[in-house]
Amino acid sequence: MMGSYGGGMGPLGWLAMGLFWIILLGLIVWLVIRLIPGSNDRPTCPSGEPAMEVLDRRLTGGELDVQTWQAQRSALVAAQRDGT
Repeated sequence: MMGSYGGGMGPLGWLAMGLFWIILLGLIVWLVIRLIPGSNDRPTCPSGEPAMEVLDRRLTGGELDVQTWQAQRSALVAAQRDGT
């Protein structure tokens, strides 16, 4: 028969190739998730600074009054406690 080069990879070869790609893609997804800023437990702002520090700085800078600061601080503490 002309043009025939054997039976190909066979079922075990296809299984090994599929497992290789699944593991490789899983590793890539895991690395991307780990490298995304803010994937830790503390809420952060886009600059990477913890939200509680930003809130305290805004209070000392006069951007917030004490009542607003207390409300936002309690919301942050509740979010950290709930894990959201």
